[in-house]
Amino acid sequence: MSFSISFDHTDRIKPALTEASFVQESWKKFLQTINSDEIGFFHVNLRKELLHSCMEIYEKFQSRTHFIQVGIGGSSLGPEMLVSALGNNKRNFTFINNIDAEKLHDQLSQIEPQKALFYFVSKSGGTAETNACLAIICQWLKDKGIEEKDFKNYFVFATDPVKSDFLELSKKWGVTCLEVPSNVGGRFSVLTPVGLLPALFAGINTTELLEGAQESKKFLLNTDLNENILIQSAQYLLSLNEEGFNQTVLMPYSSRLRDLSFWFVQLWAESLGKKTQEGKSVGLTPVPAYGATDQHSQVQLFMEGPPDKVCLMLEIEKPAHDFSLANDLETGSLQKLSPYNLSQLMKAEFNGTLKALSEAQRPYMHLTIDGLDPHHMGQMILYFESLTALVGLMLNINPFDQPGVEAGKRFAFEWLYLVEKNGPKG
Repeated sequence: MSFSISFDHTDRIKPALTEASFVQESWKKFLQTINSDEIGFFHVNLRKELLHSCMEIYEKFQSRTHFIQVGIGGSSLGPEMLVSALGNNKRNFTFINNIDAEKLHDQLSQIEPQKALFYFVSKSGGTAETNACLAIICQWLKDKGIEEKDFKNYFVFATDPVKSDFLELSKKWGVTCLEVPSNVGGRFSVLTPVGLLPALFAGINTTELLEGAQESKKFLLNTDLNENILIQSAQYLLSLNEEGFNQTVLMPYSSRLRDLSFWFVQLWAESLGKKTQEGKSVGLTPVPAYGATDQHSQVQLFMEGPPDKVCLMLEIEKPAHDFSLANDLETGSLQKLSPYNLSQLMKAEFNGTLKALSEAQRPYMHLTIDGLDPHHMGQMILYFESLTALVGLMLNINPFDQPGVEAGKRFAFEWLYLVEKNGPKG
């Protein structure tokens, strides 16, 4: 397959995790989960009408040269990953993904309204951060002379099609709503209109992206469970977790895949940091990194720091571009590089890190894709989403809820209520 995985030592997998009854029961849970009506991430790529609705919006607004996505968490991280990895740079993109007033001021100052399309993404339509930015942008547009009746020419919403505050606003303003399927959580939503609309504006072949996800099911659903790479990945990570390796480093050797690591951080942390039904706290902590840059920072910690990290090392076998390092400069260190290409230097550093990890007896997974393109990105997305789900099920937790996040939201609104009632000091 064009997306391959190997392990430093498969003998690190614990016998209990390979025991036939455990594997079969875990696989049964996984299949029941991905085929249930309540969980839709695994098959959402087959819902062609979602892509078609995005294409209609793209056709309507394709003259806009500045695309602004307003959302937080899964409503922004996945799209940012796609645009930075695969975008063609023919349009300006801004991701308003926080409520930092200084940053928002700077972002708005760079936007010309007539060239802009604002894409507000919130499954519930009630996300406080997104709605705060919506209120500010509405007033900002009015200050620019754009009336409320014209918001439909500048706004697109993505939200739950059944119950959402955005549905009411869309009717009031005549704004088009794209669907965030009710059974797809935000951190699993990149292959829905959440990610597909910005992908179209970034010049990404969304058909190939979805086809790549579909292609990956051939190995994700391999019925030979002893050879199934998804099961092996989960067994490997959970075995090491039992030894105290409870941190998962995703380190692609690609600047364009840097945001893949940040998307993975939310997916992994929000899904797997939970309490079991017995009240035990479990989880694997994600760490974002990228090569070769982090060889000069974090890799020192990975090599000689606490033995608690598993590195997922990702390389691109055939980069689309390359540079010769041939030169006639007299410095010895430059002459050493002269016979090679830049991609050979990157590959040398990647393999050097693998060798060093092995020598230091630090565990790693070696992930390889043939090239950085929509097809392989679709494969990786569904692999990581599926791995997250399977690991969660093996840990006996629900990988699709986020009670800890909801608690923080509840306390935030309680604080605002106290401010309203008692003044700034609460």
